[in-house]
Parts: sequence; C-alpha cells; structure tokens
Amino acid sequence: MTAPQRAAPGSDGATAAEPSLGELIGAMTNDLSLLVRKEMELAKVEIKEEVTQAGKAAGAFGGTAVAGYMALLFLSFALALGLAALMPDGLAFLIVGVLYGAAAGALFLQARERAKNIDPVPQQTVDTLKEDVAWAKAQTR
Repeated sequence: MTAPQRAAPGSDGATAAEPSLGELIGAMTNDLSLLVRKEMELAKVEIKEEVTQAGKAAGAFGGTAVAGYMALLFLSFALALGLAALMPDGLAFLIVGVLYGAAAGALFLQARERAKNIDPVPQQTVDTLKEDVAWAKAQTR
C-alpha cells in the first residue's frame, strides 16, 4: 500500500483541474457584471415602453382639452343664443354652462381610466432581479 501524497509546501492543495479561488472570484465578478448590464438593458426597454404609453395618454389629454375648448367656445354661444330667444339670456347661458360642465366631467373620467393603465415600475426587471438575488445567494452557500 502506498502512502497518500501530500501537497507541496506553499501550494493550496488544489489539483490542476480545479480553478483557484482567485479564478472563481474573477469568473463570478464577470458573471455579475454581465448580469447587471443585461438587467440595465431590460430596464431601459421596459421604461421606454411605459414612456411611450404615457406619451399616448398625454396626447389624449391634450387632444381632449383642445377639442373641449373649441366645442365649448362655438357651441356654447350657438346654443345660448338659441335658448335666449326662448328665455332670459342669463338662464340660457347657465343651462349651456351646466351641459358643458357635465361633458367635461365625462371626458375627464375617460382620461383618468387611461392613465390608470400606466405602470411606472418595470415589473419584468424587478422579477428577474429577485431571481438574480436568489441565484447569487445560492451560489455563495
């Protein structure tokens, strides 16, 4: 029976096939760096999609405001002047104002519903970051 071979003094006892601790840390650092870059790319894509959706909602708000203003301006005068032929001028203009106030309220509610669909948090990135943290914890055990 032969005696087990001992490692040479000053060596860490690792065989040639096993990477050193420094190589393992270097590989882990490279992997972590790549992972962070990929997560940043994913976050940029998700945020760009949400900003596009927010821009469309803002455009809808702007279009609603312009159309509402023009309608209020021209139709209110026409309606109020038409009603003024049947009743006192003040009452005719009051009725027109109430009608357009109700229309503006309905448009606001519609725009608010569109705005509720905007999610400023990049959910996919958050989920993958949680997975990455769990993976990193498992690697250190």
